[in-house]
Amino acid sequence: MTTTPYPSFFHAAALALLFLVPAHAETPATNRFEKDIAAYEQADKASPPAIGGILFTGASGIRMWKTLVQDFAGLPVINRGFGGSQLSDSIHFLDRVTLRYRPRIIVIQAGGNDLNGGKSPEQVLADFKTYAEKTRAALPEVKIVLLNIGPSPKRWQQREKQKQANQLTLDYIKAGKNLVYVDLWPDSIGADGLPKPELYIEDQLHPSAAGFALRTKLIRPHLQ
Repeated sequence: MTTTPYPSFFHAAALALLFLVPAHAETPATNRFEKDIAAYEQADKASPPAIGGILFTGASGIRMWKTLVQDFAGLPVINRGFGGSQLSDSIHFLDRVTLRYRPRIIVIQAGGNDLNGGKSPEQVLADFKTYAEKTRAALPEVKIVLLNIGPSPKRWQQREKQKQANQLTLDYIKAGKNLVYVDLWPDSIGADGLPKPELYIEDQLHPSAAGFALRTKLIRPHLQ
């Protein structure tokens, strides 16, 4: 009986493809923030934060909040934001950035970088759900406070997708337990219908002192 050459051909092609694909090909949730996370771990060794506190995490809007402790004086807050991160990164580092502190409240801001990186509003929702569900599986009573994707002059052209992502996450939060939605939009838009310039630093993206003051006012009622 004559054998066909096709199986050996496809087998060889498959082997060739294995060598072409990187051994550790990953989604955006990679180890690109390993240095940031390791630095936090070293800081924890030098001065361990209290277990059961209030964890602030997410992207640069959290990382750059240098006055966090003063703004929430009297509350056991800890800042573990890492700039440029997406929700997939928060999931990737969940054990090391969230669960290790066993917080009673988590304040997270994320999603803006996801959209800016090309993800859809539906993917933002899916990743937030994954983050919330994985966190809740380990910490059943934790309250999760989502600071929504706020407007900014630099990403103003993305506002429709931002609003879509915000609405999707709001609908999910409304149906959940111990989930809180903090909306930045009403107080961030001026009479001209545009983002208030005083709320942003020169890059027109990140919060100014006034921007952080606004966030403090909106978040504080949910931390008591």
